Formats: sequence, C-alpha cells, structure tokens
Amino acid sequence: MNPKFGIIDFPKATMISVNGVALEVFEAGKENAGKPIVLCHGFPEHAFSWRHQVPALAAAGYHVIVPNQRGFGNSSCPTEVIEYDIEHLSGDLVALLDYYGYEDATFIGHDWGANVAWRLSQLHPERVNGVINLALPYQERGEKPWIEFMEEVFGGDFYFVHFNRQPGVADAILEENTSRFLRNMFRKNVPPVPPEPGMLMINLARAEKPLGEPILSDSELAVFVSAFESSGFTGGINWYRNLDLNWQILAEVNPIIQHPALMIYGNYDMIPKFERLAEFVPNVNVVSLDCGHWIQQELPEETNQAILKWLERQNT
Repeated sequence: MNPKFGIIDFPKATMISVNGVALEVFEAGKENAGKPIVLCHGFPEHAFSWRHQVPALAAAGYHVIVPNQRGFGNSSCPTEVIEYDIEHLSGDLVALLDYYGYEDATFIGHDWGANVAWRLSQLHPERVNGVINLALPYQERGEKPWIEFMEEVFGGDFYFVHFNRQPGVADAILEENTSRFLRNMFRKNVPPVPPEPGMLMINLARAEKPLGEPILSDSELAVFVSAFESSGFTGGINWYRNLDLNWQILAEVNPIIQHPALMIYGNYDMIPKFERLAEFVPNVNVVSLDCGHWIQQELPEETNQAILKWLERQNT
C-alpha cells in the first residue's frame, strides 16, 4: 500500500527531470520493458485517475508509465502561461520516452490528455505507435482560433472562454472551494437540468448540493483534494489559455493521423461525438460505453476490456 494515497496497488511516485521540468511519474510493470504505454490524464484530474487501468495493463505485459503532467500533482508548475502550450506538453512526453530509452509508445489519454495524445501524434508521429483516447475526439482545426470560435458560439461565460478572457478569476474561486468543487465535479447519472447563468466551473465550486451520484469513494476523493490543495488549479487552467496559440502551432502540421487508434466515448458525456472522426483518423475503431464523462472511473472493467481487446488486435 502506498501510504501517501492509502490505496492498495497504486504505485509510488518517482520525480523525473525532463524537458526543463520535474514530472511526478507512477510506474507499473517495469519488468516489461519494450512494451511502454503512457497514460495521460485530463482536467481537473491526476495520474490517480488511471488507478483501475494500471494493474490491468501491467498484468497484460505492458510497462505502464503514468505522469502527472506539468501543472498537476507534485510536477512542476511553471509560472508563464506559454509554458503550457502544446509544444511543451507534447515535448514533456517525448522527453519521458527519451528518459526510458523508448523510440515510441502507445498513448492513452482522457479529456485534455486525449487532446495531448492527438496532437503528439501530429507533432511527433515517429514517437507514437498507437493512440487510445477517451471522451475527447479529435478536434478539427477550423478557420478561426478555437477560443474566438467558442466565444461566438457559446458566449463569454463558456468556461474555455472565461478562463482566457478573465484570467485568475476562476483559479481563485476553485482554490477557495477545492473540496466542494471536486466533490461536485466527479459525479455520474447527473439529471438534465437547465444551465445556470454564469460559468459552469464556478457554479460547481459554489454549489452546496451536488447532482447525480459520486464516482469516487471518500478516500479516492481525498487524493484529488490533497493534490489540488497543494498545486492549485492555475497550471491546469493554463492548458486552456494556450488553445489559440496551439491553433497557430498546428497551422502547418498534417491534420491526418495515420496511427492505429481507438476512440472510447461515453454515451452520456456532454462532449459530442465527432461524426467525421474517420476523415482525420482513418485507422480508428470506435467504442461507446453507457457512462458519462469520467469513463475509466465510471466503468473501469468495461474500459479495461475495450482497451485490452484493441491492444491484443494490434499485437496479432
């Protein structure tokens, strides 16, 4: 048992210096060198989000590498917003492969981690041998920068826009209400309700009564609360503040991802499915599970089965 987490079977952390930052990395299946899989968390998450997948993948013969990416957990939280652009985020993962001596790896991402995995496949295609992404499908670049487009469509209170147009506001409110925000965020079977005025994340941080059912036990929730009480939320929010810069960075990059890929959707996720996914990821398989956004935590066994079945097909 890891005393820091109080959770059986979750690996202990190692601090690894790569790409100008220190990353808190959790590993399993080290003896299976040569079969690396890198798990990439989203927001507001943590490497611990993959606690159900780590032992299953290690048992299947993989070297499982789970970093807290920059801005999260005990990993470095650079002060400059630009240090969270997609070149830095993907560069951290490339440097992590270099650290372990791997030419390439399979990358599994959820939420923002999925976005990083998609873009890593474009920016450093030679370092990726396969992609498995949960919740967030490939995002088409489009003709307008993403934040500008979202502001036109969804308005200034949409949280992507709010994070960019009102820097520091949400950061402070989430930090003042860390436990409540995370308790209200990690829910399932949330009933459909009319949207409240104001920014969603701030509303969640201030809501006294959560909707739906919890997906985390008290001890699991405590891991997330402890991590964000230490790191704050600004590092993770800075990922959002680079979306228009990322749009510029990707201007000359091939938009088509040729790697074998698996996309896992939650049927009740607020993020819509991308019907044209195969245009941009022609070698993709798609699986839909009866859950919401927190796929690998809501339906861990079904998620593991989908991942392992796909991996087995790639290795035959």
